[in-house]
Amino acid sequence: MLQPRTRPLLPDVVRSGLRRAIIEGEFPPGSKLPNEDALCARFAVSRITLREAVRGLIEDGYVVRRQGSGTYVTQGPRLRNSLDTNFSYTEYLESTGVVVTRQVLDAFRKPADETVATALDLPAGADVVVVRRVRSADGRPAIYSVDSLPTDVADADRDLEAFGTSLYKLLADRGHTVDHARAALAPVIADAELSDLLGVAVGTPLQHLRQVDHDASGRPVMLSLEWHVPEVIELRVYRRGPGPQAQS
Repeated sequence: MLQPRTRPLLPDVVRSGLRRAIIEGEFPPGSKLPNEDALCARFAVSRITLREAVRGLIEDGYVVRRQGSGTYVTQGPRLRNSLDTNFSYTEYLESTGVVVTRQVLDAFRKPADETVATALDLPAGADVVVVRRVRSADGRPAIYSVDSLPTDVADADRDLEAFGTSLYKLLADRGHTVDHARAALAPVIADAELSDLLGVAVGTPLQHLRQVDHDASGRPVMLSLEWHVPEVIELRVYRRGPGPQAQS
């Protein structure tokens, strides 16, 4: 059953527009964003909408607010992905205005090992579909991923073309829209295989993400192992303070 497409919220549209302007160099690192009146006029939105969009950029790490001075573009990688929200990397990269390349290295069916079977709540030895992909931004490899899905959700041969787009869309089309995920992030260094796949030197620091996606019923529908090149795309977490009620 196809899931209805929802229109993005207005603050997300403004957030995406500002993010693209930063990435494309209109607002270079260290520069100050135009004042609220100018940005409200540019996007034809209210101050409330604009402030919500800018708050999202702060959480993503693209800008920082300096009290009494204004909002400034930060230094760092051109692409930053906040782990606060779970969404398709493919759609995210495309929304930034970069040229996205998706390479499906292979897709095959195999018996799940104990780790994969446990993560997907499958019987020991049950078959899964494994998809290996590399996604690049403006020609630079950014993410290498190994995704495992149950065989009643995906087919290694029939879905080969779909694997080159968004696996979240594939899951939604199969009636398993991702509702939430559990993820763990760890630093790793590139070995010979990762060096070749991601075009980095052996020993280069990478960010490794292990994530299990669940549909609305709570069923685990995908286990993803991902390796990110921080110089191209950085994973970030925005952590709010404990607030005035916190006890020391």
